[in-house]
Amino acid sequence: MRLIRIIQSLYLTFNFYASVGLLVLVFVLGSMNPFILGVANGLLFLFILAILFEVVQLFRIDGAVKIKRISPERLSNGDENNILVQIKSQLPYDCKFTLIDELPIQFQSRDKTFKGDIAAGKKQEISYTIRPFERGEYHFGNINLYLSTFAHLIQRRYQSEAGEMTKVYPSINQVKKYSFLAVSDRLYDAGIKKIRKIGHNYEFDQIREFIVGDDIRAINWKATARTSHLMVNQYQDEKSQEVYVIINKGRVMQMPFEQLSLLDYSINSGLVMLNTAYVKDDYPGLICFNKEVDLMVSASKKKSQITLLLEALYNQETDFSEANYSKLAFWIRKTIKKRTLLFLYTNFEGLSSLKREIDHLKAISKYQRLIVVIFKNVELDALIEQKSDALEDIYTKTIAIKFKTEKELIVKELNKHGIDAILTTPENLTVDSINKYLEIKARGVF
Repeated sequence: MRLIRIIQSLYLTFNFYASVGLLVLVFVLGSMNPFILGVANGLLFLFILAILFEVVQLFRIDGAVKIKRISPERLSNGDENNILVQIKSQLPYDCKFTLIDELPIQFQSRDKTFKGDIAAGKKQEISYTIRPFERGEYHFGNINLYLSTFAHLIQRRYQSEAGEMTKVYPSINQVKKYSFLAVSDRLYDAGIKKIRKIGHNYEFDQIREFIVGDDIRAINWKATARTSHLMVNQYQDEKSQEVYVIINKGRVMQMPFEQLSLLDYSINSGLVMLNTAYVKDDYPGLICFNKEVDLMVSASKKKSQITLLLEALYNQETDFSEANYSKLAFWIRKTIKKRTLLFLYTNFEGLSSLKREIDHLKAISKYQRLIVVIFKNVELDALIEQKSDALEDIYTKTIAIKFKTEKELIVKELNKHGIDAILTTPENLTVDSINKYLEIKARGVF
């Protein structure tokens, strides 16, 4: 049985085939010269001896090499995720290795191969990144390690049973990044605008001493009289307001951009938006709809809210049908009783498609503060900027300009009916959405 296991884990290297080729050449020359034939026989003896020596060295110690993959508990969709593979050798000599990690089938890749050296009794770490473009379950396979030593004529394969399932969630990296910036009040580092607060439509926070630069209208004269020091009232943004992200899962959200669909961009951005609202002490909630409203996470400030939203969003898909805005409007009217801020992530390719749904959007905005987020077609911008010489190129450019103009008309049509709109590119979606949220908070116009 041991011999069978040795044979099954024995692999030949390039050095082996090169040596065999050299021996064949020397034996061919030796057929014409007895001296060279003697040299060939000597080389063959050394070749066999070297192979036997390597076999003994590689197989004399079982379990001498340990392999372990360390991957995040959750992978972040659309982001680079770090994977670490640790190799620990207890062999008493240096080795060369080739490592092949079996990636999930979603990557359609079998080229995660790494080569290097590992010293006797030492540990080696290999780090690489993967970037998933689909949410869901990802299954890693085994780790295959091929070791050779001395002449490197043969390799021994070590296979680690490292199969594991990891879930790919909406962009966790973005959530962590913007959450840290929001907590430390440094969102402007990510391109978020600093918005001047207007008026005093805020909750009272505390009374403190006046410092140069404070608004003199905030002076608390009663507290000043009691303490003999100038005291001012300090206010904070109004809290405990409900903020819902509504995501259209219809056919129009399947348009791809840099390997992610508009649905994926909306889910990533919506999760960051809701986490920012949570950090700002508002109540985040979620609605997903297609032909029906098939998912709702009620607005809440409980500690597990972001985890609930993450679990709800990671496996959302579309069935390529048309979204039903009338059922969405009915659902919101029936379910959400108080005035709420709603961010609707959707897309309209033409003015006619908007006009079919405008009455339903007006019905929503009558009782709620509705922000409609739609996407620019960045490929049209590339077509418009291209130089047009041929007649066909001019026609194509004209049509592209028409479609771009329609997008701008869609925004104007929404504004005409008292509905705010954000027209943005997929890469700027998160920043533009948070800017709008903070602007509304600063103006106190829920």
